Amino acid sequence: MSAVSDRLPTFPWDKLEPYKKTAAAHPDGIVDLSVGTPVDPVPELIQKALIDAADSPGYPTVWGTPALRDAITGWVERRLGARGVTHRHVLPIVGSKELVAWLPTQLGLGPGDRVAYPRLAYPTYEVGARLARAEYEVYDDPTELDPRGLKLLWLNSPSNPTGKVLSGQELTRIVAWAREHGVLIFSDECYLELGWEAEPVSVLHPDVNGGSYDGIVAVHSLSKRSNLAGYRAAFLAGDPAVLGPLLEIRKHGGMMTSAPTQAAVVAALGDDEHVRVQRDRYAARRTALRGALEAHGFRIEHSEASLYLWATRDESCWATVAHLAELGVLVAPGDFYGEAGARHVRVAFTATDDRVEAAVRRLA
Repeated sequence: MSAVSDRLPTFPWDKLEPYKKTAAAHPDGIVDLSVGTPVDPVPELIQKALIDAADSPGYPTVWGTPALRDAITGWVERRLGARGVTHRHVLPIVGSKELVAWLPTQLGLGPGDRVAYPRLAYPTYEVGARLARAEYEVYDDPTELDPRGLKLLWLNSPSNPTGKVLSGQELTRIVAWAREHGVLIFSDECYLELGWEAEPVSVLHPDVNGGSYDGIVAVHSLSKRSNLAGYRAAFLAGDPAVLGPLLEIRKHGGMMTSAPTQAAVVAALGDDEHVRVQRDRYAARRTALRGALEAHGFRIEHSEASLYLWATRDESCWATVAHLAELGVLVAPGDFYGEAGARHVRVAFTATDDRVEAAVRRLA
């Protein structure tokens, strides 16, 4: 076991424990704005679908029910503007983190193969490469990478942690470059429905991909847009030549979404109103926290989308973490997401209204 675990970095969140204890000692309790886990109720129509499917004694299928595939293809076309999406273009997954961590292995990557991801990024992109023993590197502009040996290119728009959004023109340029050099793109779009000052675009949109899904796959999650982090519900959409072999591999590995969760996803993707309601909650919390942070001396950079504010006081991120912990507010240090984040912190606005109000009072 150590041979595998030794490939991995120290689990970053363990480093935050002392600061969490400091914040928890505040007389009014901790305001945890670090992890970004949803805290609002699962919408009733989704809970009902889950409950109605609770009597599911048989094994679910890895590819999902026809109803689930219909729901995914319909949503991808309605919400993302994709065209000609069939069941062969989609694949349910057991939450997006599982996919990110094991994708390089499932693609058969190994020593000598390269995986690239943004300079500031979700740490699991690196973890996935390490598990496969592949090489990994960061980029500012992926088209400046050496394409030789580059087997997997991760895009992330809107970005975690910065909230930065790639424009349609940027995506079009990157897709064209990747196809020219035979580089497979996986585009992590899990925050796409949470654009505030920009309208995120999917690589599945025909204006980006020219009406072809060759060499591109989009990753989507219901954790944030539908408060389903506890359900482990996500899916892929894109190139059937990539998804077909992944389906076969995942069948052998037993990577199947539970039957009740599949039913819940059908309900979630068929309803846009609960997404609007949740967006309004997040928008109010974002406005309150942004104003309080700026008044406290922070500068907010990017943050035009996603569930985070990328904030700095032009000091070490750990000095900022310590300062806010003394106020009972816990945030994530920017260097969790790469060395370029060493002077920033990521502030999630996923806490309840009451806790957000508490943070605003303390920052004042």
